[in-house]
Amino acid sequence: MSARSLLFALVPLLAACPVPEEEPCVAEAVPWTSGELAFRDATDEWGLDGVLGVRVSVTDLEGDGWPDLLTRNGGGPDDYVETQNRFVLRNDGAGGFEDVSESSGLFTGRVDGVSGSRHGELLMSGDADNDGDLDVWTGSNRDDIGAEGVETSELMLNNGDGTFTLAADNLEWASVLSIPVGATFADVDLDGNLDVFVANNKRGGDSFPLQDRLFLGFGDGSFVESTIEMGLETRRWDNIDRLNNAEGHSWGWSAAACDLNNDGLQELLAASYGRAPNHLFQAREGGEEGVEFRNHSVDAGYAFDHRDEWWTNINAQCYCEDNPGAEDCDLAPTPESYSTCQQLFAGLGGQYRWTHSSDREPWRLGGNSASTTCADLNNDGFLDLFTGEIVHWDVGPNSDPAELAYNTGESDVRFERPDREDIGLVKDREGTRWDDGDMNNAILDFDNDGRQDIYLSSSDYPETRGWLFHQLEDGTFERVDLEDGIDHWRSAGAAPVDLDRDGDLDLVLGHTRMRCGGSYSDDCYDQPIVKVFENLADGRNQYVSLRLEGTGSTNRAAIGARVTVQRCEETLTRQVDGGHGIVGTQDDTVVHFGVGSDEEVEVTIHWPDAARSEQTFTVATGAMYDVRQGNDPVEWTP
Repeated sequence: MSARSLLFALVPLLAACPVPEEEPCVAEAVPWTSGELAFRDATDEWGLDGVLGVRVSVTDLEGDGWPDLLTRNGGGPDDYVETQNRFVLRNDGAGGFEDVSESSGLFTGRVDGVSGSRHGELLMSGDADNDGDLDVWTGSNRDDIGAEGVETSELMLNNGDGTFTLAADNLEWASVLSIPVGATFADVDLDGNLDVFVANNKRGGDSFPLQDRLFLGFGDGSFVESTIEMGLETRRWDNIDRLNNAEGHSWGWSAAACDLNNDGLQELLAASYGRAPNHLFQAREGGEEGVEFRNHSVDAGYAFDHRDEWWTNINAQCYCEDNPGAEDCDLAPTPESYSTCQQLFAGLGGQYRWTHSSDREPWRLGGNSASTTCADLNNDGFLDLFTGEIVHWDVGPNSDPAELAYNTGESDVRFERPDREDIGLVKDREGTRWDDGDMNNAILDFDNDGRQDIYLSSSDYPETRGWLFHQLEDGTFERVDLEDGIDHWRSAGAAPVDLDRDGDLDLVLGHTRMRCGGSYSDDCYDQPIVKVFENLADGRNQYVSLRLEGTGSTNRAAIGARVTVQRCEETLTRQVDGGHGIVGTQDDTVVHFGVGSDEEVEVTIHWPDAARSEQTFTVATGAMYDVRQGNDPVEWTP
């Protein structure tokens, strides 16, 4: 037989031979299980007894790698030295904090130069002058342009040692009406300089909210206001169609910036109070600055959720019971008990929480939206959203609750909201009358199993507290019992951070005494105390932590950088946070990954520069790394 004939004879035999299958990739981990203690209260050990704070942010004052804290109780601009309503806390690296509030100079006033003379409730950190240390933007109200001798928002420049000096020029902050309740650093035009996006709250003494503002940075601590030029203009509340299309001003309660479609550009988000539409501005190439924004709020599914059955509102039912001939009142069911209507009417001061002429419109069927946190909850490589909301029992199902919005991964950003009950994000409620003050939240992988968990921070109303939810392998969540995790009433600010750099994320929580005592329940602490809950993961799973430094046309703090870790078929994603949340919340700029039992992982950094630079490398787990753009990672300890 010729060689050619032999070959043809063997082909059928070779085709029949089974090809060895590759072993499926399995991402292994030892997850936390119910009944195990996940956290413990370590406030006293960290020396924070007596430290007050409703809101909490993480920073690094001296660039030494130890995470420091900015806490504030609000109530400025009175002297914090006397009232202790703002704290700058330096992590000493030995399990404690030093109060450097006064010596830091962070609240030095421009008008009279007296330390502590300036409001400092909204704080966020970023290297605005690209000199290698974190500066702090402090938000303050400016509700009268003509007023002289008053403080306003300021950029405080870090001197490199954790002390701060007023930036040379604050004309841009002082030249516009502003009541900032949310702000974020982001390099929106990818020029290597951090910009500031500010979400404004309702103007005092005026029934209309304000225009949110974008300030473009020059990299030397100075900025120029560029809101309209960049496509972020919104309008007064004087047109129903405009409001339904989310084209009116936000009633801003928080701001965020995150790359939601992985194109290297930062989307800008402003969450709205007053059941007004949330705003999502999608970035795209174009315009004078090379980047411009378009209002994509409604189409993205962020403006408000799908709950539009206004007749589920008990106030609407009661109104229609009293006014059966009113338009569409045939849709409203009879209230279960008219005595409920009478009690509601009396409790709200002789009115219902309902305006029939407008409250059936889409723009009035949203939520009282506070913190929006960007995080990849399902490990598909795209950042999802978790929204914080206030919901009252009498408004009920047609209001947006605090919930997950999963990113569909489309180039035109879009979200889908699963039912909270279906995925297990359910709290305990006693009685039929309740208030969800779920304004803040924190996303963290507390057991380092590679799946992000949720801490839902609830405050301001009786019986509100924080709830920790652990994500299971199938993407649903289980509530962690209070005795297994965190027991904290009126949990306001929340910051996940590895305080002791032992490879797991701890939680720092604030507390508010709003609506405490008197006719309200007394489920409050004596003061708005700050608590530290230490993570007890104890090395059950591996981790990787990365501290990034941008070079060239990347901002030095690498804020906005998207970092991914590949684990089998999953892509774990984090972004360096430039600030988010109601009255300012900020995560550590050191990004943290839990990676289960993996001994090494492949990391890709998508740097926030005009070239969309990428850097991929493999590192051993159980370590922290410094990564300077374009250089190999270097293991470090603070």
